[in-house]
Amino acid sequence: MKRVVIIGSGNVAEALAKAIGASRYELVQIYARNRERGQAIARAVRCACADDPKRIAEADIYLMAVSDRAVPKLSESFDFGDAVVAHTAGSVALGELAPRIRNKGVFYPLQTFTAGRSLELSDVPLFIEGNNDFTVDALAGLAGALSTRVRIADSRQRMRLHLAAVFACNFANHMFAVGQQLLQEYGLPADLIKPLIRETVAKALDSPSAAAVQTGPARRNDYRTRHKHIEMLHNHPELQNLYKNISLNIWETSKKI
Repeated sequence: MKRVVIIGSGNVAEALAKAIGASRYELVQIYARNRERGQAIARAVRCACADDPKRIAEADIYLMAVSDRAVPKLSESFDFGDAVVAHTAGSVALGELAPRIRNKGVFYPLQTFTAGRSLELSDVPLFIEGNNDFTVDALAGLAGALSTRVRIADSRQRMRLHLAAVFACNFANHMFAVGQQLLQEYGLPADLIKPLIRETVAKALDSPSAAAVQTGPARRNDYRTRHKHIEMLHNHPELQNLYKNISLNIWETSKKI
């Protein structure tokens, strides 16, 4: 049984710890500078925890589930020997891992993660990359134990995936939050918009193209309604600009369908 250590204690670390802990791989340790958070994850998956670099456990695979900016420096902090070392970031190149690491790779799950929220990884695309066949094989084995959707992607492809994900996930969620914020300002319950959010996501998933199921005043080029909406946002000039730019992009995209 191959041994895995997860370095990090954030949302990705927690999700991977739970998935690996339930797999045929042995999760031996959570290494985290945030001791309290690391211990909480370790207790949940019943493995050891350490916050002292001298006490990091020996393993076959080390997954660095840390912030993008922490990857280069943190990867220089340990002597990993012949173990496989992979970061989990979408926008960090393979080459940003420390030069002295012999078997370096990337283990990128294309998914959003939130602390405390359980998530099944079996249908989540996992993108792997390695600097040699040994690393690719090791990461492919681990990925295959967690998901049925495993693909090899180099740093350039992964950056493109990450960019698309920011639009589809982060920006979309921000639009949901803006809608709820406006309702609250108008003295209306924010949860009134939840059925609309649910249907919007559902029909986008059911359609071969989300653009094909686009609706609203921008889609039908309803200038009068758009003008009224912009006037209503007079106390939010940043939202006025956002409304105008998104509406223009929707209309230009819709004309091509």
